[in-house]
Amino acid sequence: MGSFRAPKEVASFAPAAFGYALFATRWLQAPLYFGLVAAQGVYVYKFFNELGKLIVHVINGHADETHVMLAVLKLVDVVMIANLLIMTIVGGYETFVSRINLQGHRDQPEWLSHVNSNVLKVKLATAIVGISSVHLLQMFVDVHHTSHHALLWGTAIHMAFILSAGILAYMSGPMLEPRRSGHGCGGHTGRSHDGRSHDNGGHAVGGHADSHGEGNLRLIPKPSTGSHDDATPEEPAAPSTPATNAAASPATQPTSATQSASASPSGSTGAEARIRAAGFPAPKALEDFDHGYPRSLDREAVAMLGKLDFIAAKENVVLLGPPGTGKTHLAVALGTRACQAGHQVLFATVVEWAARLADAKAAGRLTEELALLDRYPLLIVDALGYFPLQAQEAQLFFCLVAHRYERGSLIVTSDKPLSGWDLVLNDTAVASAVIDRLVHHSEIISIEGDNYRMRNHGGFRFASPAVC
Repeated sequence: MGSFRAPKEVASFAPAAFGYALFATRWLQAPLYFGLVAAQGVYVYKFFNELGKLIVHVINGHADETHVMLAVLKLVDVVMIANLLIMTIVGGYETFVSRINLQGHRDQPEWLSHVNSNVLKVKLATAIVGISSVHLLQMFVDVHHTSHHALLWGTAIHMAFILSAGILAYMSGPMLEPRRSGHGCGGHTGRSHDGRSHDNGGHAVGGHADSHGEGNLRLIPKPSTGSHDDATPEEPAAPSTPATNAAASPATQPTSATQSASASPSGSTGAEARIRAAGFPAPKALEDFDHGYPRSLDREAVAMLGKLDFIAAKENVVLLGPPGTGKTHLAVALGTRACQAGHQVLFATVVEWAARLADAKAAGRLTEELALLDRYPLLIVDALGYFPLQAQEAQLFFCLVAHRYERGSLIVTSDKPLSGWDLVLNDTAVASAVIDRLVHHSEIISIEGDNYRMRNHGGFRFASPAVC
């Protein structure tokens, strides 16, 4: 018998098919971008044509300093317009037509991994301001041949470009903030008409805040004796719990997440306040790390991470290696540098993160707690793998990773290779999902070497895990 569609199925199928057809029309834009590629070729010809004229004038002795400067500014102008074309071609095609799969390509543009229509508009506006600056500079260099009327209008137009770019960047800022619901790991989120989350009660584990009004997890610091400070099973940081918090002094009593976010430590300002509020176990700096001690370490990658570009790109860092090889040192040092650069950071072991989220879930406000953490561009999860996580702890860790995916940066340290995380998380499916989201946009640093803290005690040694 022939198949048929019920009337309701036909009614729902028709709009879907129409929508797919409309969506397919995006390919009509593809020839436009290839047309811009042709325009790029025109600018390449123009560049070398101007360069040839400049060289001829210099050889013939007909080029004074002003002439050379104007000619160079023309070349710079051409290059900046070509850069604008590249951003429009690649970014526009990626945003409005189809994804460009450049994952792993050594020349992948830094901005392409997080480009969207708002980012593209801001970058184009900034490029236009730069081009306008070059044009205005040309007018002032050749001021004797430029009328006052032209200078006035050139300056006014340039200021209009700057103002419009500033307004566009300001308006795009709120739109760049993701407004996701927590990937199904939380409960109800109370939101006002302006999209901000509201606290529905309960309290977070911890609750000290910094001078910028951000909540923080109050932790019990781990003792630190060596330059390469890693947590070990013998020296775990005690997770904050309601029981321990109840015995805390009034200065460290926990508050609700919302109250914590609005508190301010007295006498704490700037970078020092952010560092204190981050909950680092001990002060560490990248400059103090003994790069010569590990047998294997991508030192160039560590130096690049020190520039903190991964935070702006909302990418992650995964530090893998045996105990005592410096994973926690590097994590704290990167977190400290982020604090010094003006970023809010939170540090905790994976057990402490699980305790915090478990309390929030028990209070029915897990989604709000995850939303509160969005205020922190960088979260550090230390010592994954020293203790196998219970099922609920593993699920909460997944919720944290999933919520942070393309929303904010994570630094995770572990003494287990990625291939062994299924044993740590006690669930192959959860481990696969965690790794998938964590390493998609990440830098994985594998450290191989002896235990630094045991360097004066007979060279105690662990076998180094592979990255995967």
